[in-house]
Amino acid sequence: MERVAEMINTIVLFLQGLGIVGGFFLVLLESIIPALPLSVFIAFNIMAFGNIAGLIVSYIATIVGCILSFLLFRYVIRDRVRKILRPKSKKKVDSLMKKISNIDFTLLVVIIAIPFTPAFLVNIAAGLSDIKIRKFIISILVGKIAMIYFWGYIGSNLIESLKNPIILVKIIVIILIVYVISKILEKVIKVEE
Repeated sequence: MERVAEMINTIVLFLQGLGIVGGFFLVLLESIIPALPLSVFIAFNIMAFGNIAGLIVSYIATIVGCILSFLLFRYVIRDRVRKILRPKSKKKVDSLMKKISNIDFTLLVVIIAIPFTPAFLVNIAAGLSDIKIRKFIISILVGKIAMIYFWGYIGSNLIESLKNPIILVKIIVIILIVYVISKILEKVIKVEE
């Protein structure tokens, strides 16, 4: 256990040496390469830069990463994928993409807010579909708040989180708040139009 603590301390010191830009690119990289552990990177940012700065850096980086991933699939990969599909497969994929394109804004925000939703799948699906860019970006901006808070809190207080069921209640409350905010934004900003 002492070795793990030393290793974590070394990583945190290295990250502090790189500064906030290093923490930003660490989380940005995770948004593009899904096999990397977002929760660990957010925890490192919090340990290196403090609760507020660590969460803000992680939030902005994951937003930028999701948007870059979305744009990559929308403008570079989507047409190539459609060209290589067989006619039968194309019908199925088109049907699925139509459902994704028409997903309700609030549902999209809640899906994004759930901490265990694989962000890269959401980014890819949205990029391949005809979902409006504005709708995607606003849903990411709102939904990622809960997800970043969850992973930041769990990552920096893992042992306490496992022992304390109130943490789960807090996360559910945050997701409900995100849901209410998304409903308000849907009416005020008229995201679906």
